[in-house]
Amino acid sequence: MGFARRAVPPVLLSCLLLTGCSSGSQPRSGTSGKGGTPAAGPSGTGASVGAAKIPVGAGPQKTYTVQPQPAAGSCRYRYEKGEPLEDTSCTPGATSPAVTQATLASTICRKSGYTKGIRPPESVTGPEKRANAGSYGYTGRLGDAEYDHLISLELGGDPNDARNLWVEPPDPGHRAGSGVNNRKDPVEAKLHTAVCSGKTTLRAAQQAIVTDWTTALSKLGLNPS
Repeated sequence: MGFARRAVPPVLLSCLLLTGCSSGSQPRSGTSGKGGTPAAGPSGTGASVGAAKIPVGAGPQKTYTVQPQPAAGSCRYRYEKGEPLEDTSCTPGATSPAVTQATLASTICRKSGYTKGIRPPESVTGPEKRANAGSYGYTGRLGDAEYDHLISLELGGDPNDARNLWVEPPDPGHRAGSGVNNRKDPVEAKLHTAVCSGKTTLRAAQQAIVTDWTTALSKLGLNPS
């Protein structure tokens, strides 16, 4: 038995021919393609990287609590010339609302005390680090990996937003059991100096490091040596 054919209204026909009208479903964006869901930080805002706005976390707290991490195995490291980079879906970075271009002198650029005063205790970061190692499938020595703020505290990163923290594996050639020693830390220090000396803006430094910490200095025209 055949089906009766209906005449297509002229307006709908024009839409279909000229623009390819959607049936109502929209393509998903910002997913990793692995089925993992990025962990929501304390602020609960969306996460995106690249040229888009970096998420803003809750900022320094008087008391920190252990934050939920992405599901086990849902995050994947990327590598640039052997150096580990974060999964941008799981760890897009998050900034502290307390640190802005206008507050540099009273926060990250003051002589001492800022990062020490806002750093979460090991009783919080220890459980988070173990859970995040599962998120990334990291099976090496935890003592050789840094539970790293993607945007460091000295660059205005949020202290305990799960989107700003990841278990960073040791550099290539690292001797097992020798503890944390990675090449990202000097990059953070040079960016901090550049921000506080006015050679670059806070936002530019933050954007450069969430995009690719291995190229952050060169992209901003800073001497990487």
